[in-house]
Amino acid sequence: MFILIEGRAQVVEVFAAQFAREGFAMKGFSPCDFREWLAGATKSELAALEGILIGEMPDRVACARAIRDRCAAPTIALNDVASLEQTLDLFACGVDDVVRKPVHVREILARARAIRRRVETKSGHATIGAMRIYFDGRDPEIDGEILPLPRRERRILEFLAAHRGRRVTKSQIFHAIYGLFDEEVEESVVESHVSKLRKKLRCRVGYDPIDSKRFLGYRLLEPPVGERMRVEPCVRAPLEADLAFA
Repeated sequence: MFILIEGRAQVVEVFAAQFAREGFAMKGFSPCDFREWLAGATKSELAALEGILIGEMPDRVACARAIRDRCAAPTIALNDVASLEQTLDLFACGVDDVVRKPVHVREILARARAIRRRVETKSGHATIGAMRIYFDGRDPEIDGEILPLPRRERRILEFLAAHRGRRVTKSQIFHAIYGLFDEEVEESVVESHVSKLRKKLRCRVGYDPIDSKRFLGYRLLEPPVGERMRVEPCVRAPLEADLAFA
């Protein structure tokens, strides 16, 4: 989930459409509405953010400081014109990157991933047993073989891998995958996606790698200690049918 702070509705619409084409949720805020939302946002909502974009607005420096005080998400300022003084001020108050428009959403996503790697010292993938899970949109690999997944299931797996070692709630997954403000989709859809995902993973790795606890959430598990469990033969649904409902 990305947030764009921008007072021009047309700019918000363009970026929202571009993020949607790349499979990411984005919510636009006016500067005033964002400050109000940030003041009341919960830790769970802030943890679900994958990036915050600061568009052209009055007092961007103060906005950037407010973000940094409450949130660790990658923060990128989008400049309409080149300004060395403004760029230096933004970096000084905690912005992670400054980009001159026009800029493609894919570049923004790449910059946000690079910022997270620097901050969290993570590689571009996580290895859990036989699974290699990428954070750049690629399908995971199991024993070196690609496991094609629908977009939603792949994003859930990436989110679980990025938070390995601790549980994440259904709400956190929903906010990360669908966005904090999507009122047309119920949170219960997460359970359906996780159920389909864990069946596919269990079929390939021989154990259930997603542990779920009622009211506590989900987490990825390492393989059982000792020899790897035998992989049972399984019937895989046609990929086209699976992707059609992603």
